[in-house]
Amino acid sequence: MISGFSDAERRTLPRVFDAAAEDYDRTRPACPPAVFDDLVALTGLAPGDRVVEIGPGTGQATAPLAERGLAVTAIEPGAALAELARHRLARFPDVRVQTCTFEAWEPAGGPFDAVAVFNAFHWIDPALRYRKPAELLRAGGHLVVAGIAWARPADAERFWTDVQEDYRAVGFEGDPPPPPEAIEPWRLPPEAAPFFEAVAARTYPPFRRVYTAEEYLANLGTQTGAAQLGEERRGEFLDRVRRRLADWPRVTATFVPRLVVGRRHAETSWR
Repeated sequence: MISGFSDAERRTLPRVFDAAAEDYDRTRPACPPAVFDDLVALTGLAPGDRVVEIGPGTGQATAPLAERGLAVTAIEPGAALAELARHRLARFPDVRVQTCTFEAWEPAGGPFDAVAVFNAFHWIDPALRYRKPAELLRAGGHLVVAGIAWARPADAERFWTDVQEDYRAVGFEGDPPPPPEAIEPWRLPPEAAPFFEAVAARTYPPFRRVYTAEEYLANLGTQTGAAQLGEERRGEFLDRVRRRLADWPRVTATFVPRLVVGRRHAETSWR
């Protein structure tokens, strides 16, 4: 669930999401309701409790949190993404979307009951990844990290194997995603131990989403790997996949959700 990026990549690569905010909103898979039900059960969060969400994008996960009565402060660095999130979340009076990086954000009040991150934990500066959430939380508050892993089941379309040639042609490793049963829960690493104790680490049954060729290309254009190629090779890569999709008007993608919950230590020796 955590990918290694340089400081420069963490500053620049997320811009691809904001530049394609509408494609991001309509093509990115979202966590199913079971993840949010477990999140509430494992943390003991109740209506009115205060949650900080880091990197909400267009609010795909913010809305389910708000629907469960939580008061969410969502910190989104991308202006276009944040604007879409505000539109989606306008019906929730206890949700605020602030346009800012999490690292630079200075909360007006606190402490909070939970800090939640969906598919964005790897973008946080490692020096602050666990420390700042812990500093925001009350003693016993929770860090919640959720994400969605791509998978390739045994009955996956041949497209997912063939397209690896296009990845390799532009310098990617070209390894297809693992089968769903090989995807294990992500767990809090040793560097989290001074701040949090593990509560739970879960995976969920795989789910599928059918993309038209146009939708899959739009999704691919929002992915970090494509952005890492640089403009020229990114264009070559998308052109290659576009040509391959001529034989595949629709493709079925498989995803495995994952959820990790940690509880903030009562002691403050790390402060």
